[in-house]
Amino acid sequence: MFYHLKLKITFEKNYRNYFMKVTFLGTGTSQGVPVIACQCDVCRHGGPFDKRLRASVLIETENRTFVIDSGPDFRQQMLKEDVTKLDGILVTHHHKDHIGGMDDVRSYNWVQKRPMDVYASEQSQMIIKSDFFYAFDEFDYPGVPSFALHTIGTEPFDVHGVKVIPIEGLHYTLPVLGFRIGDFAYITDMNFLPAREMVKLLDCKVIVLNALRRKYHFSHFTLEQAVEILEFLRPEKAYLTHISHKMGFHEEVNKELPDFIRLSYDGLKIEV
Repeated sequence: MFYHLKLKITFEKNYRNYFMKVTFLGTGTSQGVPVIACQCDVCRHGGPFDKRLRASVLIETENRTFVIDSGPDFRQQMLKEDVTKLDGILVTHHHKDHIGGMDDVRSYNWVQKRPMDVYASEQSQMIIKSDFFYAFDEFDYPGVPSFALHTIGTEPFDVHGVKVIPIEGLHYTLPVLGFRIGDFAYITDMNFLPAREMVKLLDCKVIVLNALRRKYHFSHFTLEQAVEILEFLRPEKAYLTHISHKMGFHEEVNKELPDFIRLSYDGLKIEV
């Protein structure tokens, strides 16, 4: 892979540091773990760290709170972490396990008396408008969710005073976005990360990267591929997410990893 190349790069920081608390709301794949009806050892006999909701993180700065992705478990995740204030949602891409819970923002609409700010690509916005068509109907039916859509691409953007740097990669052929905020980066559902985007991560202290399983997958990094990328970037700490039941038991996999890399788990909290 190209990560072995010696690149001569000049990287000018175009972000500021933030003190952040990051909570891993979900660390599983589109089906979660355990998988319905599955009889494998992980699904049947996994411990607390092997039970995974759909992938999402909660980010709290000094005065802002937002999530990256809001999948089908969004309601459960918000209740579990007692999130009473939410300033916005950053969307990596429009697959159902990443936007399926957006209907439940209507609770925040009611409490906060405003639409929910949603930051998404044009393509993702098209799917959001289709999936939640009733929220965009000309007839304003009482009680439907209310969204304020903000178009994002590959340029840095602002979320209520917090600067966010997009990291664009491919999920098979679908362009998806990861995000860097200060010294924290979150990247999920990718199987290709081009060099021009890797540059944005070279001095990042904490990186979260997807690693689906051990065997090859056409649209996700494997464990080996994710470790290779992280060993090239060499952050202070790295966490793997979007983990399937085919990865193996949490504690056993962790023993195989370099010291600075760990599998994430639901409920994990870190400070950056």
